[in-house]
Amino acid sequence: MLPSRAVPRILAIAGSDPSGGAGIQADLKSIAALGGYGMAAITALTAQNTMGVSSIHIPPAEFLTAQLVAISTDIVIDAVKIGMLGDRSALSAVRAWLEETRPGLVVLDPVMVATSGDRLLQECAAEDLRALLPLADLVTPNLAELALLLGEAETPRWPVALDQAVRLAAVSGTTVLVKGGHLTGLECPDALVTPDGEVLEIQGRRVDTRNSHGTGCSLSSAMATVRAQGGSWEDALRRVKTWLAGALDSADSLAVGSGNGPINHFHHQQPAAADAATIVAAALSSDVLPWITAIRELDFIKSLSAGTLSEQQFGYYLAQDAIYLSSYARVLAKASALAPSEAEQLFWARASQNCLQVESELHRCWLGARSGADVPGPVTKSYVDHLLAASSQGTYAVLVAAVLPCFWLYAEVGAALHREFTDAGSPSTHPYAGWLRTYADEAFAADTRTAITYATAAGAAGSDLERAAMRSAFRYSCQFEVEFFDAPRVFA
Repeated sequence: MLPSRAVPRILAIAGSDPSGGAGIQADLKSIAALGGYGMAAITALTAQNTMGVSSIHIPPAEFLTAQLVAISTDIVIDAVKIGMLGDRSALSAVRAWLEETRPGLVVLDPVMVATSGDRLLQECAAEDLRALLPLADLVTPNLAELALLLGEAETPRWPVALDQAVRLAAVSGTTVLVKGGHLTGLECPDALVTPDGEVLEIQGRRVDTRNSHGTGCSLSSAMATVRAQGGSWEDALRRVKTWLAGALDSADSLAVGSGNGPINHFHHQQPAAADAATIVAAALSSDVLPWITAIRELDFIKSLSAGTLSEQQFGYYLAQDAIYLSSYARVLAKASALAPSEAEQLFWARASQNCLQVESELHRCWLGARSGADVPGPVTKSYVDHLLAASSQGTYAVLVAAVLPCFWLYAEVGAALHREFTDAGSPSTHPYAGWLRTYADEAFAADTRTAITYATAAGAAGSDLERAAMRSAFRYSCQFEVEFFDAPRVFA
């Protein structure tokens, strides 16, 4: 068990990126952003910008050794992150230092090929890099590097990548964090693979931005920093993925360069003069608006309002809603257990009980006469997994942010649906008249306002990093709400 430190001392061993987006510069930003004290030993100098690498200069290995010795003979190192090494002499120098110093925690990012396609490690040094793997506690390859380490072709298929990671972890005796950032599609999964073959997948959403320069460097440094603060690799990855998603979400705001720009490492730090509660309220309000519009534009919602929705799709939606509410009630109960005041405890406990009552009513009044899936569909499962992950972190602010969209989006869209239904004259022939009338519940609208107030207060009382985690959890749930309403069209 590694001792944990509030401010761990992290040594990054990597190349320099003068544009500031990757390499040592990204390492130091990540370490600082996650609460560590960063140190650096330079392995290579590059001439690069957001458009690519134009030149690489590798200083003598003796000078790299001198840097490492100077640091380790004076400062206790809590964790080491290793990035670009460049050539065999640098690899040998780092390996010799690791074997002599034996730092308590080593994260190896096997930098071999940049996202731009530029080769960052001489081909003749690949075998030496493989020999370095057993000295690391965690290895963080992208899909191209994972394949190169095994001498195989890169795969675009996640199951094949997981198999490659299992084999690499077994042969190296090291835990592998295989990253899905180079996959296509809306999802961006990562997985921790242990030497004994255990695979832990953590799902994530893909952020639509071209500004992702230095993502791998930043992730590995962040993992070293958070792990050195205590907890498990899983704990570290969940926290780092949340932070990294926020860094990618706000990357475009930096406006650095004309190519693949950097991520925003310090996205979670707000202006000191701003009122925290105002910031949280404004951020959540801004984040929710596009998802309200997206739901209103769904064929399912339009057809439900018009009364033209098929019985099959409606039955699927009701059945999935019942399954979801059962798990949602448990998550709300966890929010009650974590709540800091008696009023909040009672509110979330009552909300949990209401979910169970609604679920029972669904079965009694609606599902008995309709067919629908009795097992969770893909969207329902992913949404519930996201909520359970938020509840398992033990952070009240993040948990209430994760459950809030189910209140907020349901209330907003439901009220609009009921207005449309009422304006149309509430024809008695409408097949879903009884269902649409449930959207007019003023008590639920009042509960939604209360939930927003509690989430805003929790965010205001938290740290900048916690507020960033809240916003990420909130956005994930908003996305799942849209997908939940769209699921009947896809899966029914």
